Amino acid sequence: MTPFEIVAVVVSFAGIWLTASRRMLCWPVSLVACALYFKLFLDVRLYADMVLQALFGIAILYGWIAWARGKDDAGEVVVVPLQPLRALLGLAAGAAGAVAIGWFTSHYTDAALPWMDAGLSSFSLVAQYWTARRHAESWLLWIGVDTLYVGMFLVKGLALTAGLYAAMIVLAVIGYRQWRRASIDAGRTGAADPVV
Repeated sequence: MTPFEIVAVVVSFAGIWLTASRRMLCWPVSLVACALYFKLFLDVRLYADMVLQALFGIAILYGWIAWARGKDDAGEVVVVPLQPLRALLGLAAGAAGAVAIGWFTSHYTDAALPWMDAGLSSFSLVAQYWTARRHAESWLLWIGVDTLYVGMFLVKGLALTAGLYAAMIVLAVIGYRQWRRASIDAGRTGAADPVV
């Protein structure tokens, strides 16, 4: 555990809490967290997760724009249901990405846990995209991914980061409940999904 990891954990936790609360500040805070974890993962040779942080940076910019356009008249970020076909396509893309990244990192790098790192990275991108698209179901995918991340980080000796991911599971449960409630409330009031 280093001071750098402690800062990365605190900033990441703040970003996730803000996301679960559907606050726009989540995007710049999460962007800083990505930069910090990019460096941390480089140091411990989790290359797929390092690249994931760069991709998260791009997804965060997209999410920031999507959320800014996805507000109702009261200024609240609108939660949008995930259609079954889109869910299947997202999961298929995650699986394909896991195979491609895993094959590459296992053949061309000295990655510590290439297949697990690749799978978690790929499905994290799917979850991040679903978060940007304001789907409550993104939190369910985060719960699964973060559970596996806890084990991987313990194996790599990143106990504080494993603790962060354990806390992120709790935040994901809270986020899912809040977003689900917001989706149900929007359905009752007939709020339309803003075009994004």
